[in-house]
Amino acid sequence: MRVLGIDPGTRLVGYGLVSADGNRYRAQEYGVVTVESGLPFPEKLLCIYNEISSLIERLHPDAAAVEETYVTQNAKTTLRLGHARGVILLALAGKGLPVGEYAPRSVKQAVSGRGNASKEQVQWMVTQILGLQGAVIAEDASDALAISLCHLLRNEHGTLR
Repeated sequence: MRVLGIDPGTRLVGYGLVSADGNRYRAQEYGVVTVESGLPFPEKLLCIYNEISSLIERLHPDAAAVEETYVTQNAKTTLRLGHARGVILLALAGKGLPVGEYAPRSVKQAVSGRGNASKEQVQWMVTQILGLQGAVIAEDASDALAISLCHLLRNEHGTLR
């Protein structure tokens, strides 16, 4: 089972493809899609949609997992993040992928055992579980790998119930 995890954003979109073979997990690919800051917002959304669609076509995941939107103090930021998440979900659904959606607290709980774990603790656990000790992983990519792992750990290796 290969799960593409996505950490939505309007400037940076983290992604991570994790495969599961029994109780063994392996990072197949991970990285960050960078959206040009000077683009008008509708064009940023189009860029995100196109990049996620390209990733799906290239990586051939069996399922996907996306972090749910967290509410910030700034309503405009939260709304824009929701738009980015929407085009990501559209790209995934358009390719026929089953999609799991997880709250940040659920991702932390699944990966580290604590729903209030710090980003550093989650990143450390991701590197341990995936055997990536010593690798330099961007925060958004690490979050995406954690989302993939959450999906695999919570859903019997990626099969949605």
